[in-house]
Amino acid sequence: MKKLLFGTILAGVVAIGTACSNNTSHSSMQGHDMSNMNMKEENTAQDSSKKLPLATNTEVLSGKEINLTAKEALLQINDKVKLPVYTYNGSVPGAQIRIKQGDRVKINFKNELPEPTTIHWHGYPVPNSQDGVPGVTMNAIKPGETFTYEFTATVPGTYFYHSHQESAKQVDKGLYGTLIVEPKNEEKVDRDYTLVLDEWMSNPDEGNMDMSGMDHSNMGHGNSSDDQHMDMSSMGHDMSMYDIFTINGKSGSAVEPLKVKKGEKVRLRLVNAGYMPHKLHLHGHEFKIVATDGQPLKDPQPIKDELLNIAPGERYDIEFTANNPGEWLLECHGDMKGTDGMKVKIQYVGQANNTDKANAKEDLRIVDITKYGKHELGQFTLDQKYDVEYTMDLGTAMGKDGMVYTINGKTYPETAPVNVKKGDLVKVKLVNNSPKDLHPMHLHGHFFQVLSKNGKPITGSPLIKDTLNLKPGEEYVVAFKADNPGNWMFHCHDLHHASAGMVTEVKYKDYKSDYIPNSNDTTNKPE
Repeated sequence: MKKLLFGTILAGVVAIGTACSNNTSHSSMQGHDMSNMNMKEENTAQDSSKKLPLATNTEVLSGKEINLTAKEALLQINDKVKLPVYTYNGSVPGAQIRIKQGDRVKINFKNELPEPTTIHWHGYPVPNSQDGVPGVTMNAIKPGETFTYEFTATVPGTYFYHSHQESAKQVDKGLYGTLIVEPKNEEKVDRDYTLVLDEWMSNPDEGNMDMSGMDHSNMGHGNSSDDQHMDMSSMGHDMSMYDIFTINGKSGSAVEPLKVKKGEKVRLRLVNAGYMPHKLHLHGHEFKIVATDGQPLKDPQPIKDELLNIAPGERYDIEFTANNPGEWLLECHGDMKGTDGMKVKIQYVGQANNTDKANAKEDLRIVDITKYGKHELGQFTLDQKYDVEYTMDLGTAMGKDGMVYTINGKTYPETAPVNVKKGDLVKVKLVNNSPKDLHPMHLHGHFFQVLSKNGKPITGSPLIKDTLNLKPGEEYVVAFKADNPGNWMFHCHDLHHASAGMVTEVKYKDYKSDYIPNSNDTTNKPE
C-alpha cells in the first residue's frame, strides 16, 4: 500500500492525477468541488459540537488488501468555500484504488460516519453479495461497524465506487472514489491522470430542493398516473442550486494543473460522480476516445475541438500526444453559474506560457459516441433471437407528495423487474418520455451493448457500457447476457431521480441469496 500525491510520477512513468483535497487554497492544488457552502469557518467547523478535520490529499492505494474508512471532514473547494463533507480515507475524491487484472482483492471497510452506509462498485461485475445495495444484497453498515468486500478484478478499465445508502444525499456529500483496474498487457502512457467531475451547492441549506418528491419514505408508490392532474410538459428537475462545479474536489484556480512534457503520451480518465452531464473541451490538441465505461473502443479516430458530453455515472478515457507547448485548458462548456469553475490547466514543463483563453460559451459540435470508431459486429445484433425482451418507459409524474420519476408508470419497489435466468440473452428498449429530464440509466453487475439509437442501428465501434444517458424523446435498444446471477439494480444515476422512484431490478429466477432482507428493518435505504 502506498500513498501518492496528485501529479507525482508512478514507477517513473505514470503520473496519477487523482485529485487532492487540501487545507490550503493556492493555485497549485487540484480542485474537485464536493459541497459548496459560503459560510464562516467557525460555523462549518462545528458538527454535533465537534471540530471536523480538514480533508487530506487523495491517496493512491494498490495491492491485494485495501483499508477504507468513511469519515467526516471539511473540504476547502476554493479560497472562499469550505464545506462539511463525507469522505473515504479523509479525502474527496476518496482514495484511488489501483489494482491489477486477475488479482483477488480484499477491501476492509470501516464506517466512522454518524449514519449507516455501504460501498457500491460502480460498473464493476462483482458477485451480487459484494454489490453494496442495502436491503437488496446486504444490510447497511452502521456507525462503528466494519465489512470486508472481496472480488476478483476480472475486467480492466476505469470505474468508481460510492455509497448506495441514501445515495442522493451521501454521494452529494462527497462519498465516492475511483477504481482503476490495470490490464495485464497495458499499453504504457507517460502521464495518467484521473479527473472526477462533480457539482455542489454553495449554500445547501438555502438552495436545497424540495425533497418531498425525492425522499422515498414520503412518496406515493404504485401507479402515479392517478395523481397526474397537471400539465406535465412544464415539469422538470431544477438543478440551478448547484452553483459550484469541481474537478477532484476543487474549483477554479484551486484545481491542480496537469503537468506534461513535449512528446509525452497522456491519458485522462474522466469520471462524472455528479448529477449533471458536463461537456468538456480539450484545447490545443487532437485526442482519441479510447474507452467508455472502462470498455475499449475499436480504432478510435483523432478529433479536435469537439465536446465530450459525460453524463452522471459515465467514464471516458481519452488520450492525446503533448505536441503543442504552452498552457492549455480542459474546460466545461455551458452557461450555468458553476461552469467556469470546472476547468483545469494543462501545463508543459518549462514551457507553460499563458497562450490559451477560456471559451466556455463557444458553440462546438458534441461527439456522437454511437458514430465514433470503426464499425464492426459486436456480440449482439438487433435481429437475433432473445430470451427476454423488456421495454422501459421512463417518465416524470406527480405523486401524492411531490414529483416522482417512473418506469412504466410505477415507482420502486412497485416497478416490474426484468426476470431472467442464467444464460439468457436480454434485450431492453429504453425510451425517455420525460418532457425535460435527462435519465442516465445504470445497470449493476453487467455490461450491455448499445444496438440502436432512435430506431437506427449504431454505426460506430461496438459500444459496451454500464451507464447510458437518454435525453427527452430519445430511444435506445441495448442487449446483455445474463451471466452474473443475483438481484441487480437498474436505475437512473441522477440519484435524485432514483430516490424518487426510477429504479427497477434484474432478477435471476434461479438465484438463491444468502442474504435475507428484514422487512421490519428501516435502516436500509437502497435508493
